[in-house]
Amino acid sequence: MSDYQFVTVWNIDAAVERVWDAIEDVDVWPEWWKGVLSVTEIEKGGETGVGSIRRTVWRSALPYRIEFDSEVVRIEKHKLIEARAFGELDGLGLWQFESVTSDRTRIQYDWHVKTTKAWMNLLAPVARPFFRWNHDTIMRWGEEGLKSRLGV
Repeated sequence: MSDYQFVTVWNIDAAVERVWDAIEDVDVWPEWWKGVLSVTEIEKGGETGVGSIRRTVWRSALPYRIEFDSEVVRIEKHKLIEARAFGELDGLGLWQFESVTSDRTRIQYDWHVKTTKAWMNLLAPVARPFFRWNHDTIMRWGEEGLKSRLGV
């Protein structure tokens, strides 16, 4: 398996509550996040969402799709969402939300994953920069989609 660590920062001109609601509602990501093909609920989880599992299918900027499940393991409302990924990617993702002002939110997303697809691991020594570029592109699509969704 090849190991990857990514850090993405978004600055969104909207209140943390609005930004939180959009990110937390994973089921509608395909409506606004280019690259998210589908989200399927596998397990409902508890009242706060901890324990919920969703399968997401992503279409990348490069010519491949990737599918993995994510289980929410920790939530602190308007502060953080942590999820464990497993499937074609294996690792942890952490969304952190910071209210900079009443109408500006800083989001940091830390993504520490290993690839489990044989072809990705085989190509990793030469493809690593392309995989990084691909991740950054998908996250840029997310930022653009979120801003559009929130009308900012």
